[in-house]
Amino acid sequence: MVQTLQKAVSEAALILSEAGIDGARRDASLLLANILDADTSIFHLEPERVLNDTHHVMFQLAIERRASREPISHILGHREFWSLNFLVGPQVLDPRPDSETLIETALSAQKSGQEITSILDLGTGSGCLLLSLLSEVETARGLGVDQSLAAIEIAEQNAKRLSLDDRATFLQGNWCDSIEDKFDLVISNPPYIPIDDIESLQPEVKNFEPLAALVGGADGLDCYREIISRVKPIMKPNGMIIFEVGAGQAQEVSELLEKADFSVISCHKDLASIERCISAYF
Repeated sequence: MVQTLQKAVSEAALILSEAGIDGARRDASLLLANILDADTSIFHLEPERVLNDTHHVMFQLAIERRASREPISHILGHREFWSLNFLVGPQVLDPRPDSETLIETALSAQKSGQEITSILDLGTGSGCLLLSLLSEVETARGLGVDQSLAAIEIAEQNAKRLSLDDRATFLQGNWCDSIEDKFDLVISNPPYIPIDDIESLQPEVKNFEPLAALVGGADGLDCYREIISRVKPIMKPNGMIIFEVGAGQAQEVSELLEKADFSVISCHKDLASIERCISAYF
């Protein structure tokens, strides 16, 4: 079957749109460009180029996967975060733009005088938070902890790909267990979705992302309680902690920090003006 790039994208976009996917044409373009090892500008520069049989079959399979609501990042095998390219997959939480608020908060604190030489990332997943910070703070070193060995392996690959493996190490473990060093910055994007809310999530999330990285107990706050109760012994004096929080959780997490005698507790909004992260000092 002879099919031009333009026609292939248009037909695929219709299939994805019928599957209920927003941005169907964008996704179809990204998937085909990835198969062609090209930039999406190819569809403007060579719209009448004929798709060969091999690429046609590969594209059909990719569209079938996306139509089943598999995240496009899983199909591509990578995701951009903080202008860096991260390997991702079903073993880790998909990095989201909202989480860049944590990076902005940490860098803003550094500009205001907060020392950042040692960073602990609890629940590191793909390593996107820790590695993004290390890319900006060239004098810092960091440790990423995750209970999933598969996640640790992906984080280590990302560190090597970004040439940050000389300053980043990763440890399989449960939150603060087995950590003996002290850190002047602790960051964490813990599971924070109440268990009863899982079924209402988009199929891309509930069917393809690791459940352990999503569920935060009955009220979504279990992981915050555990971390806050155990983190002080591994923080340096005047150390800073930054949490990502779910929509509507900022006040409750702030109260947990206040009860644990953390100070200068602040909320920080993401680009959608949602209170996305909480910072506090030891």
